[in-house]
Amino acid sequence: MQYCSTRGGVRGWDFRDVLFSGYAPDGGMFMPESVPVLSADTLNCWRGLPYNKLVVEVSSLFIPSQLIPREDLEVLVGEALSGFSVPEVVRIARLKDGLSILELFHGATLAFKDLAMTCTVRFLNYFLQKEKGRATVLVGTSGDTGGSAIQSAKGLSGLDVMVVYPRGRITPVQEKHMITCLEDNVHVFAADGSSDDIDQPLRCLFADQDLVKSHGLMSLNSVNWSRVMIQLAHFIYVYLELSDIAQDRAEAALPELEVVVPTGGAGNITAGFIVKQMGIPLKLVAMVNSNDIVHRAVSTGDFSMAAHVTQTLAPAIDIQDPYNMERVFWLLLDKDGLMVKTMMEEFQHSHRLSLPENHRKLLSQVLSTGTVTDEGILDTMRRCWEDNQYVLCPHTAVAVWHHYHCPHSPGINRCYVATASPAKFQTVVQRAGLTFDLPESVRALDKLATRYQTLERSPNWCKDWEETLRTKIQSAAERPTNSGSRAEGGRVPVSFFTCLPTCLTDNLRPCYEPAPYSFLMLTHN
Repeated sequence: MQYCSTRGGVRGWDFRDVLFSGYAPDGGMFMPESVPVLSADTLNCWRGLPYNKLVVEVSSLFIPSQLIPREDLEVLVGEALSGFSVPEVVRIARLKDGLSILELFHGATLAFKDLAMTCTVRFLNYFLQKEKGRATVLVGTSGDTGGSAIQSAKGLSGLDVMVVYPRGRITPVQEKHMITCLEDNVHVFAADGSSDDIDQPLRCLFADQDLVKSHGLMSLNSVNWSRVMIQLAHFIYVYLELSDIAQDRAEAALPELEVVVPTGGAGNITAGFIVKQMGIPLKLVAMVNSNDIVHRAVSTGDFSMAAHVTQTLAPAIDIQDPYNMERVFWLLLDKDGLMVKTMMEEFQHSHRLSLPENHRKLLSQVLSTGTVTDEGILDTMRRCWEDNQYVLCPHTAVAVWHHYHCPHSPGINRCYVATASPAKFQTVVQRAGLTFDLPESVRALDKLATRYQTLERSPNWCKDWEETLRTKIQSAAERPTNSGSRAEGGRVPVSFFTCLPTCLTDNLRPCYEPAPYSFLMLTHN
């Protein structure tokens, strides 16, 4: 299995190169050069597998055994998913009137990102140990991504994680998932500013090629193919659980399953579309809040950013740039890298793109959409509780709104993706007039010691923050390994293309600014 860029400028990369690279050097996103198709026999063999075993099977399609032998892959995935609060890792809640909810939030930070982040970090650490190297992940976050990265990487000797979050602008649970982590390889900074403010010093640090190369500085976001790859598994898992594909009907057409996904950066819906390309008949529905660029693209061909991001009750999908849609466009347009390059560069330059009608029709044939207001979110949360005594998080409510307002097609099962626990959004739960018993893991956060460093708003704050972070990056390079000595070889060797400055923020779009031999890229999720 080899990988190429959605913009046609790169081919023949292997999984290890892609894992450490983020964006491709031509500004595109990495995808497998060929998408494997699953036979009915394969699906029958996989039916009944626990989720973690299915992750191994799916990953092995995209990670050659020469890079990660099968027995090592099984250990890595097993370790990554061992800390989830339910033994099955993911769970399907079967409620009234055919309402099936795929719960993806049983990880350490109660969000679906834990599934892919834990596995991806284990893959990174595997190669770092094998190469006797170390790397530093620098993360600017407005919520979930920072906590998930920290919880996934804490205690790993080859990887330092530095997270900067906007003080006072995230939920208490999100903050506690970061500042209560006291491991030596975790470094948390509370900035007196916004996510946009945080991005400025981070861009400067990633633009310093000497710093990037000498310290293995990298980012970890949903642009990374590994995170999308792991997400394929939960679509296949829910299909196998909710569809009748008995062996005695091997010659019959596979039954269709409708999967409804709350959508922001579009990584999850992209994974679903790749699974569809793999031969599983999914009917995909992307539900959005008032930040409705995906809905407008499907409905009218208007793939354009609004002037401002609208703050809603579902903040994790308050996103104007669903950057993973580039992967969907590439697949829809028969892997035409030049066409995708032209489209996406126009979008990056003007923040606007009008899809040709034939492209819009192609998109609408594989993806349905809907948009939900804040009041619709609250109404859905209340109704689901009244019908089922089941509390939804506001993001899951964006998806479940579809259940109450769109007639169910006879003979087609439906599933709604739950991306976060309501425990993370107590204010919205209370606004809906509901209550929710916090899990012990959340209540325990209040009893833990905290550690973080404040980045104060000084007159020259941007430069001051940059220098504080630079000093921490440099000092982290001297941190001893768990055995008490630094791993031989120092930082992981980083090629030029591995070093593309990629800054991770939760609510910013990728943007490219011309600079000699570099791209500056801002991403969310």
